[in-house]
Amino acid sequence: MEDGVLEVVEEGKGRDEEIAPPAFPRAMAKMVDIGVKPDVRRRAVAEGSIRLKASTIQAIRRGRLEKGDALATAEVAALHAMKTVWQVLPHCHPIPITASSVIFDVHEDRIGVRTTVEATYKTGVEMEALYGVTVALLTVWDMVKSIEKDPKGGYPSARIEDVRVVEKTKSPPR
Repeated sequence: MEDGVLEVVEEGKGRDEEIAPPAFPRAMAKMVDIGVKPDVRRRAVAEGSIRLKASTIQAIRRGRLEKGDALATAEVAALHAMKTVWQVLPHCHPIPITASSVIFDVHEDRIGVRTTVEATYKTGVEMEALYGVTVALLTVWDMVKSIEKDPKGGYPSARIEDVRVVEKTKSPPR
């Protein structure tokens, strides 16, 4: 390695022989060591929304979806997702979540979702909150896709928007 550049040499090739660089260089990823960090109280809030046709919102409100209650299903999916982020995102640590919640805000043309996650641990819980929101929104989409689809099988009205962390706090170390 020269000047901080990783040199890739193919097996059986000498340093002076020309070789094509790999299309995707080897990833040099690792999980960050958080072992020395103190456990502190942490909280994250995330939100996002899904835009839907007004008729779809009415079907959700009236409980007239073929697959069942979209919001109850999305709540369970989000709660489960928040506990399993570490199994999906390779750099996330398994975090002992102490509290989590999912709140829906139903409007005429969209459904807002807000998740809150709390833990006393060495690293933040914003990825858990973001993942919970995203999974809740995807679950709603899955529950309503049969009535959101246009004749060509597309979804001209449905879209997931504004997924973001709106609050992140941590207490001072003890």
